[in-house]
Amino acid sequence: MDIKTASALRRLRLVSGPEAVSFLLLLVCSVLKRTTEFNAVPVMGMVHGILFVLYMIFWADAWNRARWGLRTAALYFVLSVLPGGGFLAERRLKREAENAVIASRARNEGIVNA
Repeated sequence: MDIKTASALRRLRLVSGPEAVSFLLLLVCSVLKRTTEFNAVPVMGMVHGILFVLYMIFWADAWNRARWGLRTAALYFVLSVLPGGGFLAERRLKREAENAVIASRARNEGIVNA
């Protein structure tokens, strides 16, 4: 994995957690808006919208650079629209990055011919 691909995956991983948190907070704010006088939906909506757009930009970049198949790309897209799915995406991306580092070190040491 080259440095640009690793950077693309890292950016996607770093934005997936905050995006998931903002989505859950937006859902909480929506419930509070309906049940109390508290209305933070406009603010949380904007925060979540910005993080979601960043996630989509980084997702498209990671899909292009990592050369994911349609199934993997669709999985990361679906995780972005599920409440809490960003946490699962972050864990999978972290595991994928760790596996890539291990494979790269093995290739550099001549252990694996890949």
